Amino acid sequence: MQNTQTLLIIGAGLAGAKAAEAARSRGYEGRIVLVGEESRPPYERPPLSKAVLRGEADTESSRVHDSGYYAENSVELLTGDQVEDLDVGGRRARLAGGDTIGFDTAILATGATPRRLELPGASLDGVHYLRTVDDSARLHKAITGAGRVAVIGAGWIGSEVAASARQMGAEVLLVEPSPVPLHRVLGPQVGTMFSQLHADQGVDLRLGVGVSELRGGQSVEQVVLADGRVETADVVVAGIGVLPRLELAIAAGLTVDNGVVVNENLQTSVPGVYAAGDIASAWHPHYQRHLRVEHWANALNQGAAAGANATGKPEPYTRLPYFFSDQYDLGLEYVGYAAPDDQVVIRGDFAAREFIAFYHREGVVTAAMNVNVWDVVEELRAIIAAALPLDVTRLTDPDVPLAEFGSAQR
Repeated sequence: MQNTQTLLIIGAGLAGAKAAEAARSRGYEGRIVLVGEESRPPYERPPLSKAVLRGEADTESSRVHDSGYYAENSVELLTGDQVEDLDVGGRRARLAGGDTIGFDTAILATGATPRRLELPGASLDGVHYLRTVDDSARLHKAITGAGRVAVIGAGWIGSEVAASARQMGAEVLLVEPSPVPLHRVLGPQVGTMFSQLHADQGVDLRLGVGVSELRGGQSVEQVVLADGRVETADVVVAGIGVLPRLELAIAAGLTVDNGVVVNENLQTSVPGVYAAGDIASAWHPHYQRHLRVEHWANALNQGAAAGANATGKPEPYTRLPYFFSDQYDLGLEYVGYAAPDDQVVIRGDFAAREFIAFYHREGVVTAAMNVNVWDVVEELRAIIAAALPLDVTRLTDPDVPLAEFGSAQR
């Protein structure tokens, strides 16, 4: 008998693409419809601030699947369209193009959108945001011809764009209201290392100060700092964070609180409707709280979990958060979730930028970041998952094997 069920996936980014893949690989025999507003097939975003931005890789290399995947696996990929209205009670969705799709289960993976500058001059030509392949292409062209690039915001996107722009040969100004880059995520001690990293590469740092105005004729020419200093720049990149795209979820009546609230199975307040990726505020069994994570690995793994759970055999999503970054010759991986008041200890050579930073609460490790130290992530995951108080003095001793600290859970 033919399966007449339909799984509707709203959002054709990495999370949506992986949801479709997982549902089909789990044996879902019904119709799968994947709707994305961009005109191109699903792609991954990390290269857009790195190799693609620098012109070292083409945009095709960032695709999630090869060109024949969707047809070969009977996934209806609708690009250049979006769901305008979602009736979760009646199980119907109306597309901007006019079509209506009935569904049995749905996954929301609508992603996020960059925060916009709200200050005089923000609408001048030469002001850029980075989210899409087209954004990356425009920014590559702008940086190539730039006199000086000002990056506003030294979070992950801002720091990576600043690094790529310097590697492309541009003069770079990096402005950040916090005292160090990545202060909110990594804290002051580790953030200081990133200050020195960028300074060593010739980036002009303006830390502990915001931007009050952009000036120019039709195009940006100057960045006015909050303390009155005026900096020249003919390209400005705003990397001040993102906002989850919640409009559809709110209109549909789903519970929303810093994201679409989902349980450990990634199901929303409406049975049969799931959420994954940047928009999902998911209950995490390890941390005993809801987490909303805006990183590549979360979209990759949470999307797949939502797709698998939508087939009717739900399993809790327990994977620890993970992300990576590359800036100049520094590579890092971060696993876990640290609170702002967690303490940090260092194992290795901090000055040489070859170390592991452990974030802990009374000896219980909540997160860890390895910097230019490789093949340790699984051991770090085991330490965090054990959730046991540790002797931090021994933890920071490179002569004590990492495996010793996570072995108690096995």
